[in-house]
Amino acid sequence: MTYLNELLNQTLVDIEESGIRKIANLAFDMTDVVNLSLGQPDFPSPSYINAAGIQAIQDNKIGYTSNNGLKELRESASEYIQKLYGLSYNPQQEVLVTIGASEALDLAFRTILSPGTEVIIPAPSYPGYEPLIRLCEAVPVFIDTSKTGFKLTASLINEHITDKTRCIVFPYPSNPIGTVLSKEEIQEIGQLLKDKDIFIVSDEIYSELVYEDQHYSIAAYPGLKEKSIVINGLSKSHSMTGWRIGFTFAPAYITKQMHKLHSYNVVCATSISQYAAIEALKHGTQHKEVVEMKNEYNKRRDYVYQRLVDMGLEVVYPKGAFYIFPSIKKFGLSSEEFSINLLNAAKVAVTPGNAFTEYGEGYIRLSYASSMEELEKGMDRLEQFVAALSSVNI
Repeated sequence: MTYLNELLNQTLVDIEESGIRKIANLAFDMTDVVNLSLGQPDFPSPSYINAAGIQAIQDNKIGYTSNNGLKELRESASEYIQKLYGLSYNPQQEVLVTIGASEALDLAFRTILSPGTEVIIPAPSYPGYEPLIRLCEAVPVFIDTSKTGFKLTASLINEHITDKTRCIVFPYPSNPIGTVLSKEEIQEIGQLLKDKDIFIVSDEIYSELVYEDQHYSIAAYPGLKEKSIVINGLSKSHSMTGWRIGFTFAPAYITKQMHKLHSYNVVCATSISQYAAIEALKHGTQHKEVVEMKNEYNKRRDYVYQRLVDMGLEVVYPKGAFYIFPSIKKFGLSSEEFSINLLNAAKVAVTPGNAFTEYGEGYIRLSYASSMEELEKGMDRLEQFVAALSSVNI
């Protein structure tokens, strides 16, 4: 007799659950834990966005919308990305409203990948890319960026391009490191790719959380828009994680195919969330509540960075997102051992670096999306833990 579990999709069976959740799930069962493991903003959604969602419910706007999203929302999203990044997309044919950036990524990969094709990914990287690529029976090709300041470069890309390369994932600002590429660095990559038949999936979900410079989209480089799928959304910039609103911006010939997948899979994004998103985009990123969130993240970043440096930890100064990625190699523990010991001994939850591919081993990721009070408590506990480890290793 055949056991039914042997008939399941083996590619899916072989995929491990996200390493981000391993420590977080342990922390949920404990008390008095400072949880710095998840990228969940501690701010509520801005009040004007909540009010728009409530109003939509009261007005009974609870039916299906068009598959690709409310016309007004697509128009607002198109105006938004034009104003911020100089990218021009037709809201009728080149903009799709998705259930968060996660669905947007899934649509993008399933539209452009075929079995056996290769996808270049800078590593360490967000763990959500690899499973989606493998489910397309494509092959992720990771590039170790640890020797280039965790930045993808044109020379690194060129070394890894083969005749099977179908796509490059461009995840900046990055999760887990907070790396931002300058306009000049992106233009050098653009020069390499402009004449190559390779797609670009540009994950720009943290684009509005850049603290010193202005975000520059790789799709703005001449000749790249026609081969780029830009992924964006409101989860991080507007603290709207649970509303689940994302966007794809891509040429019509790509969007047409993603639209098919989207309509058969989820039909449409939630109507109530779409009406709230319209209000969010009307105010952009200049509304007082949104500006205050970004300014607070900036303060938290500087505080956490300085505390880690004072502890003697090697760490790259993050210029975007709300993560920081210190090295713990000098303690001789794996990232998972360090994280579990830290949780048990000091009640601080962080994410092991190996959750972000093997190239993240030797690091831990901390999220500074928690309140300053929690960050101060967490840094105090981490400092005591590190001091104890250091005394043992002397």
